[in-house]
Amino acid sequence: MLRYGMSFLLLPTMIRAAIVGLGRWGRSLVNAVAGKSDEIRFVRATTRTRANAEEFCRERQVALVDSYDQILGATDIDAVVLATPHTLHQTQALAAIAANKHVFVEKPLTLDLASALAVAEAARQAGLVLAVGFARRFHPSIAELRARARDGRLGDVVAMVAQHTTSTVQFIAPDNWRASATEAPGGAFTAVGVHSLDNMIEFAGRVRDVRSVTARNYPGPSDDTTTVMLRFNSGATGLIFCSVATATNFELTTYGTKGLIEISRTDLSRFRFAPTATAAPTGPVPAPPDEILQFSGFDMLRAEMTAFARAIRDSTPYPVPIADVLHGMAVFDAIVDSSQRGEIVAVRN
Repeated sequence: MLRYGMSFLLLPTMIRAAIVGLGRWGRSLVNAVAGKSDEIRFVRATTRTRANAEEFCRERQVALVDSYDQILGATDIDAVVLATPHTLHQTQALAAIAANKHVFVEKPLTLDLASALAVAEAARQAGLVLAVGFARRFHPSIAELRARARDGRLGDVVAMVAQHTTSTVQFIAPDNWRASATEAPGGAFTAVGVHSLDNMIEFAGRVRDVRSVTARNYPGPSDDTTTVMLRFNSGATGLIFCSVATATNFELTTYGTKGLIEISRTDLSRFRFAPTATAAPTGPVPAPPDEILQFSGFDMLRAEMTAFARAIRDSTPYPVPIADVLHGMAVFDAIVDSSQRGEIVAVRN
């Protein structure tokens, strides 16, 4: 039955969300959609430091409440977005699911596979959307890599090499939760390396085993630099270097049998495809001309929030499969174990 005229059918249903945690990243998520989206809107918020967030919420017309329980009990909230310390994710996500709220969790989902499985199973049984914030999957450079992997232009994946670094250790206070060793097992991998692992899982498949080494370059409570070597079931290999103790940088190179794809710059905006040589060399192996594409100005956070809203509204799968997230948590466990034992560790499959 047609209601409120034809225009009603053309307007998307607005998802009403609550943000939990208004630190740097929580505010970034709110800013990504505030006044810019017809599909999702943050209408309520709670944070541990209310006084620091009052002006921010007032300017963005987000009601600031005193407790998470007030959000869970609200009947006008469709979804909860968690931008909170990693150690709180399991308890908070399970509470949201029990309150019949869809859940978006900033990466990592939890800090081990067992707790991640518990959250995923609870969401499955409740029929609710569980989304995890691997925003880089939405970037046009990654989409271009995906297209070339699917249509055969890349060939079979031989190896993947990732560098993901920031200088956050220099300005995060030692008593900040992000500096805690409990919140960052595996060193810098927890903060930044998980993104590179997620990209590798999508394009190289399931990981067989890992060798991880961590280091501490700045005085502080946790390791700030991590290097991980990976072997995949497909036969491909991988290398992830991540650090929060140096200049900010991002590079992801996928080596295929028909060429390589390099995605670089901190906003992932530069895409380079270098094809393999096609003519037999008489001297040095020739390097055919590169193909360079630029994808600047893309808002990954708005894209992932939009995808979350559409998964709720349209009952379609969120673009980051929960099976990939859970395999990533199994690899996470192996990386932490390897860094502690100094050995190659098999991934639980």
